[in-house]
Amino acid sequence: MAPTLFDQGPKPGDLIKISRGTYEHWAVYIGGNEVVHLIPPSGDDSNPFNSLMMLLDSNKAEVRCQKLWEVVGPHRYKINNFLDYKYEPRQRDIIVREACRMVGQELPYSLTSHNCEHFVTELRYGISQSRQVDRAATIGGAAVVGVGVGILAAGAILLSGLFKDHEEEEEEEEERRHRN
Repeated sequence: MAPTLFDQGPKPGDLIKISRGTYEHWAVYIGGNEVVHLIPPSGDDSNPFNSLMMLLDSNKAEVRCQKLWEVVGPHRYKINNFLDYKYEPRQRDIIVREACRMVGQELPYSLTSHNCEHFVTELRYGISQSRQVDRAATIGGAAVVGVGVGILAAGAILLSGLFKDHEEEEEEEEERRHRN
């Protein structure tokens, strides 16, 4: 695992973005090197292809609490409170309490409306949002939106690789705005 962000130390309530090549997985840090995240019940975190296939084929997901390094595995992660410039984050203790209260629950899952990114933004901001889905919808336009969820998901996965650099530039600009 890359030591990139352990040195910075996430704080309870921070959003953690895990880059898994073809997609991003999101979790909320709760302290003690633990995160809470949403994943299909039989999802295998160690194999990104299996996890991706479960995400595409599942309508239910489980809220889990795990060590950060278990969820990250061999991938890279970073603290990414990407909507702080737009929405007021909830108090850290409230985020952590609500995340912990949900551990073990099975929730509806949809790649386009109830995914792991929606889950963590709801906890942090009280607003459910996914930039991965927003980007896919914007890029695909009305034609993709009118097609079934499976095609939208496949399009999002394919296009996410193409726009990775653009997304990183956007995040850097957001971080610059925060500093100013």
